[in-house]
Amino acid sequence: MTAETFPLHDRLRDRTAAATGGWRPRAVEFLLVGGATLVLFPIAWFLRAVVGLDDAEVAAGFLGFYGAYVINDPHFAVTYLLFYKDARERAFGSTRSLSQRVRYCLSAFVVPAVLAAWVMSAMILHSAQTLGWMIQLMYLTVGWHYVKQGFGVLAVLSMRRGVHVTSRERIAILFHCYAGWAFAWANPSMPAGEFEEKGVVYSALAHPRWLELATGSVLAVSTLALIVALFSEARRVGRWLPLAPLSGLLITVWLWTIFSSLDPVLRYLIPALHSIQYFYFVGLMKRNEARVAEGAPTFGRPASVRLGFLAVSALALGWFLFRGMPTVLDDLLVGKIKRGQIPDDLGETPYFAAFFVAVSIHHYFMDSVIWRQDNPDTRSFRDPVIASD
Repeated sequence: MTAETFPLHDRLRDRTAAATGGWRPRAVEFLLVGGATLVLFPIAWFLRAVVGLDDAEVAAGFLGFYGAYVINDPHFAVTYLLFYKDARERAFGSTRSLSQRVRYCLSAFVVPAVLAAWVMSAMILHSAQTLGWMIQLMYLTVGWHYVKQGFGVLAVLSMRRGVHVTSRERIAILFHCYAGWAFAWANPSMPAGEFEEKGVVYSALAHPRWLELATGSVLAVSTLALIVALFSEARRVGRWLPLAPLSGLLITVWLWTIFSSLDPVLRYLIPALHSIQYFYFVGLMKRNEARVAEGAPTFGRPASVRLGFLAVSALALGWFLFRGMPTVLDDLLVGKIKRGQIPDDLGETPYFAAFFVAVSIHHYFMDSVIWRQDNPDTRSFRDPVIASD
């Protein structure tokens, strides 16, 4: 979800119980949008103490690898199902403004075409470094994606509690989010060198010490600015931002982005936690749409059936994008190396690496269109039906 996500709708300004039904749903919501991280930290520490670091890392890596089939991969795939639904209307229809249509066409057609050409050139030239530049772009943009989704957590859940994020708070929060992203990418400083991703060996750019210090200084300033903005706005408007949504934002920025390697065991589970956070908001949006479609005049299929079909479709498409199609291409076009032979820098599974990186980058661009406040598809977050949750 992006930094432009969902201002407070006037009709919900006074619906302070909008998301709720008591403390239990709120507690579950808190865990789903990031709070589970705080629970997993002591579990990870206990696991290391009992079985040792090596075995704990193996267990977490095993869980993360196979968990990707049902959590991480479908989280990417469901974006395609949301984004390309009614593509003709989104790209050329009169219900959207020119800027919306241009933004959609760029992310729907131009970006994937560029990524496909990039991958094809790497394969035709048999250049691991060409693919390596795409991998570095993925690592640069993943932090951008994480912090924007963190802001979306704060904006949407605050709205559902009837609390408006003021313009001053918004500026300070976004400043902090982007400063955190910049520092996470620059830290730690390291010289240029060779790295490996999904079997592809490539040369990466240096992260100089001065860049780490500069982005760290900006992060410190942004932290102070955020604290000042939150306190001053609380005094001015007579309310604090809700604790759970604010915690979801800070966990996303600090524990998933800046200090993602703080715990050597938990780091394997952060992509899954991020995906669960994403699924929660997809579920909110599609559930409200399905509830509306259940009634007059369409009397469509039950909401549970619609959501179940979406989940199964995301699971199948995730397998196709990250497992099925890359495996077929690697087997047909690359093949297995002979015993005793050393693979080149592209490795044995370059198409697996290419699909993983290209889909990830495209996901970030699609997300920046789907979750904007001017996207008509997000209106279900602002409709009064939310108040009955």
